[in-house]
Order: sequence, then structure tokens, then C-alpha cells
Amino acid sequence: MISHLRGTVAAAGPTWVVVDVGGVGIRASCPPATAAAARMGEEIHLDTSLVVREDSLSLFGFATTADRDAFDIVLGAVGVGPKLALAILSVLDAARLKEVLQSEDVSALCTVPGIGRKTAAKLMVELKDKAVHLEGGPSATPAPSSTDTSWRQQLMEGLEGLGWSTHDAEQAVETVAPLKDDDPRASLGVLMRAALRSLAR
Repeated sequence: MISHLRGTVAAAGPTWVVVDVGGVGIRASCPPATAAAARMGEEIHLDTSLVVREDSLSLFGFATTADRDAFDIVLGAVGVGPKLALAILSVLDAARLKEVLQSEDVSALCTVPGIGRKTAAKLMVELKDKAVHLEGGPSATPAPSSTDTSWRQQLMEGLEGLGWSTHDAEQAVETVAPLKDDDPRASLGVLMRAALRSLAR
């Protein structure tokens, strides 16, 4: 099993990164905030989970070990595939997911694209006892600088990568723009979660 990657960023998209490891390019699907933090030519470290299916091998990468472990726990729930598990970890990092499960906050799970109230309630029943195994820690994703003018495009691409329409993504970006104005150091992860909360209303 591939448990982590360390190498040079060879390419990156809204929800994926290609890491050059000894001349081999390995693509990993990532939460939008993690992918947006990747910089071409710079070193990156991802904690990874390899999902094996009959017809495919898919690698998923995360900025922290806690988020990777949370992904594995969520993926073990009945009816949860890797795409939905990644969407959950894109909206709720490990620490926040632990809080949501312990407080049985079904509404918070409903902020994830593709999860309605019925599915959220089902997941809560299945995962709440596993909350004790979740750990939270500081994110390894650096906050963008105040001179970073690409945050709007990165946020748009991340939201579209999670399945939202361009129109909805544009509206969400405008909704969180005041948050960025108030705190220029707000990370893409913070902005992403705020945007997803606005879309879930």
C-alpha cells in the first residue's frame, strides 16, 4: 500500500496533483484546498490512501495524516465510495468531522455535495461510534498570502470539481469574498468550507 508521497509537483488541477517521485509521475486525487496549495516545481508531501477496485487503482492524497485516516474511516461506511468520502473531507477536515459526529450535527453533514438529510442521518448512525478514532491537528496546507489574486479561480475550480455548476460556484465565491476582504490571510480551506456552507442553505 502507498501510504505517502514526497516529491516535486509536476502538475495540478482543481482536485488532483501529479507528484514526480524519482522520475515517475503519480497522480493523486485531493481535496480542493490541498490541490490549490500545490506549486509547480516545489516539493510536496501527501499522506495517501490507495483504493483498489476490480478495474482500477485510485490514489487519494491529503495534507495531514489525520485527514487521510478520516477518509479511510468514512470510506468504510456502507454506501460511501471514494468520491463521496473525498467530498466529505473536502468540506469537513478530520477535527471538524469529529466534532460533527460527536455532537450528532446532521445539518453539518448536509453541507457536503451529494448528501441529503436521509443519507446524512444514516451516516451519522454508522460513523458516530468511530469518532473516537478521529484526530485533528493543524493543517499542513499553507495559507495563501495577501498578494495571492488567484484565490477566486482556485475556489471556483475546486467547487466545480466537487460537482457544483459554474453559476453556483460563482455565487458562492461572491458570498465568501467579504470573508477574504476581512482577513486576507484566510486559507483556501476556510474559504472553501464557507462557500460550501453557503451553497447548502
